[in-house]
Amino acid sequence: MSAYRRRVIDDELDEVFPALAAISLDGPKGVGKTATASRRAATVVALDRPEQIEEFSADPTLVERAPKPLVIDEWQRLPQTWDLVRRAVDRDSSGGQFLLAGSAAPVSSPTHSGAGRITRLRMRPLALAERIEHTPTVSLRALLEGDASVTGETDWTLPDYVREIVSSGFPGIRNLPARARRLALDGYVTRVVERDMVEQGYRVRAPAALRAWLRAYAGATSSTASYTSILDAATVGDSDKPSKPTTIAYRDVLSQLWLLDPVEAWRPFGVDLGRVSKASKHHLADPALAARLMDLDESALLAIRAHEMIGPQQGAALGRLFEGLVTLSMQTYVQSAEARLSHFRDQKGTHEIDLIAERGQRVLAMEVKLAATVSDADVRHLKWLRERMGDRLVDAIVVTTGNRAYRRSDGVAVVPFALLGP
Repeated sequence: MSAYRRRVIDDELDEVFPALAAISLDGPKGVGKTATASRRAATVVALDRPEQIEEFSADPTLVERAPKPLVIDEWQRLPQTWDLVRRAVDRDSSGGQFLLAGSAAPVSSPTHSGAGRITRLRMRPLALAERIEHTPTVSLRALLEGDASVTGETDWTLPDYVREIVSSGFPGIRNLPARARRLALDGYVTRVVERDMVEQGYRVRAPAALRAWLRAYAGATSSTASYTSILDAATVGDSDKPSKPTTIAYRDVLSQLWLLDPVEAWRPFGVDLGRVSKASKHHLADPALAARLMDLDESALLAIRAHEMIGPQQGAALGRLFEGLVTLSMQTYVQSAEARLSHFRDQKGTHEIDLIAERGQRVLAMEVKLAATVSDADVRHLKWLRERMGDRLVDAIVVTTGNRAYRRSDGVAVVPFALLGP
């Protein structure tokens, strides 16, 4: 068994768990929730084991009697667990008592939201900074706080990022040999289609149709493609298409399994940026799943950059999947910085910013470029946004595949992705 690799969320837990009585770690299967939670546990109850479900059901007082901290793994398999923990916190709100790890929303919802008693943290596949050995030299949190320092060099080049796209951020998959990793990713999708969706109360009547829809959704990575266009791409040549309610059910159940991780559209406050698109950008939980669903490995991504993708955003598969890898990492980094991640696009598509990190009145704008160099054309949308936002835009950066972090004469920062961390 490999040694535990510290995660960004460990810093969050170290900071808040001693003060909070109960925290729910939400995320798809295989991201490492159990390993992270168990490192803080005096007791672990694994509800993916029938005998522990039976024991826990027969004696709910275990919630309060068990030595703390108590980790309840796959708690959604016994939804009343949520209310048992909530009531225990009502009686004793001292910090550091409960960690709930869940890989799906419960089929039957708890009777109470848990607001004020149970705090939720999202856990995702490994961000890039959690995968590499060297320490990033540019901090997203520092940039949000107005630190203009942008320095550092890396020897990472495009093939390194392509390797990370296909390697996966699931800890149990990424270090497998290439063929075994592809089989593991295939198995992950098969489990979702044949087992996990059924456990969520949804019977998949046409598994091939769902797989085709997932492949089309993968093709919409980093885009605001409509769900109609995704369905059309999934059913080319089919006269008998799934109904709209069926595809909505796909989306809803896959979201309950934390397999879809869209980036919401930015709703700017206090600044007029024209008519703003409200469509979210599509992302699967891990860009390696998207690459595998499209049958794209390292050599294919490097050789066939013009693989057809879906949606109004420009870019071939490699560029869109690279943005997916950046987005996965930024989701982790902004959560650590107590910020929110979104994207901006006006309705005409005239102006577009790949990613927006926002905390309070502070806004950091990011463009993602699959290139080692940055031209004036690459920063035109960032400069447009700065003209309209003034000091509220604390910084603007372009995330690249280059080797050196620096700041351009126009003030825009250029940061190789391998140098950017929480």
